[in-house]
Amino acid sequence: MADEEVINEENIEFSPETENEVEKLKQELGEAKDKYVRLFAEFDNMRKRHDRERVELIKYAHEEVIIEMLGFYEDFERSVASARGNPAEGLALLKGVEMVLKRMQELLKKYDVVEIDALGKKFDHNCHEALVAVDSDEEEGKVLEVFQKGYTLGGRVVRTAKVKVAKKDLGESA
Repeated sequence: MADEEVINEENIEFSPETENEVEKLKQELGEAKDKYVRLFAEFDNMRKRHDRERVELIKYAHEEVIIEMLGFYEDFERSVASARGNPAEGLALLKGVEMVLKRMQELLKKYDVVEIDALGKKFDHNCHEALVAVDSDEEEGKVLEVFQKGYTLGGRVVRTAKVKVAKKDLGESA
């Protein structure tokens, strides 16, 4: 091994054609590296732009609903102001609140928000949340009472119904 010569770039002599080929390959490698760096920078910029757009979309996704809700808010303000101005006109306040309730129901329908029908149904953990289980003669798992309504949005549960469910008395079977 002592007789072997260490090969490095200084010890190698190339023919002029080989040197031209090496220079050409170095140039191509430099161009490829430049393209890679530019492409990576472009990709990174696109990713950052996508992230900014996603944040903006999430921030303003409910803008249309909020704008419509402002109308309800203002209707309630007017109803309360009217009731304060004339306390004897409780019927007018009731009528105003009923009108606002009707508009809200129409808005929920427009956005495909549907109440979950829970009372008397079999408990389903996908759309019900059992807050209380009580001994009952009713069928095991039957919803006996709804504490808070649940809703779906476009068929997807957005709020589960908070319910009381029946359970069989364990003392009966002993």
